[in-house]
Amino acid sequence: MKEKLRRFMYGRYGTDQLNRTLMIVSLLIWVISIFTSNLLYIMSVTGLILVYLRMFSKNIPQRRKENFIYLTYENKIKYFWRQKKAEIQQLKTHHIFKCPSCRQKIRIPRNNSPQKRKIEITCPKCRQTFIKNC
Repeated sequence: MKEKLRRFMYGRYGTDQLNRTLMIVSLLIWVISIFTSNLLYIMSVTGLILVYLRMFSKNIPQRRKENFIYLTYENKIKYFWRQKKAEIQQLKTHHIFKCPSCRQKIRIPRNNSPQKRKIEITCPKCRQTFIKNC
């Protein structure tokens, strides 16, 4: 039986990251559809059919291209959220200002004194100076 399956899958694409994501999303939509409308059920079944069509496809270059495009977008989203997480962590120790002329982000260490003060900041990119409350 195992050998028959191996022969059947020979020359076919198999599974990849896009298929796994589609499978998970389809199953989540299916679980939600149990409590809601039939439209979600149809969407989940369509997603699962798409997963199996991609898995059994013999057009390997096209499936690799689709997976590459998916991974490109996934990496952009992951990078965006990593940057936001790092920025939030930096807010604990630094003030982050934007230069009014060139929009460059500038980090200034936080002052732990309870009183607010005004500081003059010089942008390292365009050399414009501006005053901000710290």
